[in-house]
Amino acid sequence: QVQLAESGGGSVQAGGSLRLSCQLSGRTRSVNGISWFRHTPTRQREWVACIFTPDGSKYYADSVKGRFTMSQDNAKNTVHLQMSSLTPEDAGTYYCAATTRTSGSCGEWAPGYAYWGQGTQVTVAS
Repeated sequence: QVQLAESGGGSVQAGGSLRLSCQLSGRTRSVNGISWFRHTPTRQREWVACIFTPDGSKYYADSVKGRFTMSQDNAKNTVHLQMSSLTPEDAGTYYCAATTRTSGSCGEWAPGYAYWGQGTQVTVAS
């Protein structure tokens, strides 16, 4: 089992920045991919970004490319999502999710992730 806990959400003005964190615990060595998803009123669940933990490769949705950056701190079993140039369209609940699958570890298909955090809220004021 793998447990995930998000933190770092909050309120920010449009154009501002936030950094989300996802702390992993449990069988973290079995994790191959960690993604961020978000639930928004307009797009419902949307895949945002992923890091393939064995080699650190990162993938981003077109909607956030160039504005969001994922990173991992292996010593702390934590991944971060640095979000910049935020717009009201970025507001929503952000979830981190992990998979132990050995193929398609950074897919956009949410059911492929067995482990989910409880989410953290991001509000962006225009």
